[in-house]
Amino acid sequence: MTTHRGLTWNHPRGYRALVAAQPDFLVWDTQPLEGFESTPIEEIAATYDVVVLDHPHVGEAVQKGVLRPMEDFFGPRELDAARYVGPSLASYAYGGEHWALPLDAATQVMALTPAEAERTPRTWDDVVARSEEVPVALSLAGPHALLTFYSLCVAHDVSPYEGTGRKDVLALVQRLARRAPEWTKLENPIGLLGAIGDRLAIVPLVYGYVGYPEVAFRDAPTVGGRRGSTLGGTGLAITRRCSPTPELLAHLRWLVGEEAQTDFIPRHAGQPSLRAAWTSPAVNRQANDFFARTLATVDAAWLRPRHPGYILFQDAGSAIVREGVLAGRPAETILSALDRRWQESLQA
Repeated sequence: MTTHRGLTWNHPRGYRALVAAQPDFLVWDTQPLEGFESTPIEEIAATYDVVVLDHPHVGEAVQKGVLRPMEDFFGPRELDAARYVGPSLASYAYGGEHWALPLDAATQVMALTPAEAERTPRTWDDVVARSEEVPVALSLAGPHALLTFYSLCVAHDVSPYEGTGRKDVLALVQRLARRAPEWTKLENPIGLLGAIGDRLAIVPLVYGYVGYPEVAFRDAPTVGGRRGSTLGGTGLAITRRCSPTPELLAHLRWLVGEEAQTDFIPRHAGQPSLRAAWTSPAVNRQANDFFARTLATVDAAWLRPRHPGYILFQDAGSAIVREGVLAGRPAETILSALDRRWQESLQA
């Protein structure tokens, strides 16, 4: 029997269900999320047959020619966008083909204590007002400073890439960052979520992770009724080195099918991508209504760029935003540096 190798991320949400369902012909390895960002996709694809990846890597992977299109193996049912929440399937479309099947769906939502949830801030003005009374933090570590900025641009109905309207967005980020506890400014989303109820009351925009029963999750705050949130999640990709057997394809089809997505994956710390799971009363009972209370946000989520130079830009651009905001630099200085790196990424 042919044995395939798979690579996923090392959070329980990323590996527990995959390992629990692991058949004899597929062995899963894990690495930190940061490993996917620091290791060239061609190196990963040279070693593994199946890779759990984030959609911004798709452009680079297609440019390098290291993935196989899903259309080679799957039909209209698996490639029906309506089956999945938000733009999950669209996030893996590039150059007229799909390069992964949505396994996991996530976006930035609001996380807060149950007490704060009784008076959930509905707008960003509400968030600012609460920050004067309780500990509120933004997610700024790693790539999240840029993604927070982008999401707030979307909520304010301004382009993330150009225009003076972005100055108001940066002013809001700086205002909240100044009030946030110092230790939060370099803390990743998992660390922020773990501190809610102890040292934090509200994180208004952070990638939602099912499996935090002490945290209440709600839809992202709005500006003029608009939600701003940047899609995350992961997909199952097949590399060029892989000659998938019928057994492997059947297993991948099962992982994105209703049986796994509405039962097995949620029972094993996973976060499904299928709409049937997000709207399931049984799945929501297990997750304190995490899915039902954040569905509107994931359905309205914004897609990050996927061109080949984007991943390097995301790291550099986030550092520009984070360092500029924390140092109190003028918005013009931050945006000028950000725009230069953006143009460089388009030429990659």
